[in-house]
Amino acid sequence: MGLMRIISLSGFFAVALAGGASAEGPLSAEEFEAYTTGKTLTYSALGEDFGIEEYLEDRRVRWSFLDGECQDGAWYPAGEMICFVYDDLPGTQCWTFYRETGGLRALFMNDPEQTELYETRTSDAPMLCLGPKIGV
Repeated sequence: MGLMRIISLSGFFAVALAGGASAEGPLSAEEFEAYTTGKTLTYSALGEDFGIEEYLEDRRVRWSFLDGECQDGAWYPAGEMICFVYDDLPGTQCWTFYRETGGLRALFMNDPEQTELYETRTSDAPMLCLGPKIGV
């Protein structure tokens, strides 16, 4: 469910602030790493909270759809995109990140017609992960 939900949701990060491409262009891997490392960012889609990601040292990440279940993974640069792989999800997800007045804006697979995400909150606190579901 996780990967397909991320890929198929159009408008992943939406906030009240108007988007629009950054005049400065996409963040480089170094800029993205400097901005995110040690932070936990909440992302919204179509004005509603969608997910949260904790950015750890060595380009490691932890993602959740705000349901307490977390996916560990890592990110790496691919041209102008930042690509994510998660331990328990198939495939790779690549995004182009822009720094804007309200925080980060991300375009999925560098395609403005696809998913667009906006950072809505930033914290220095780690995420709360409840652990795997047990039973049927």
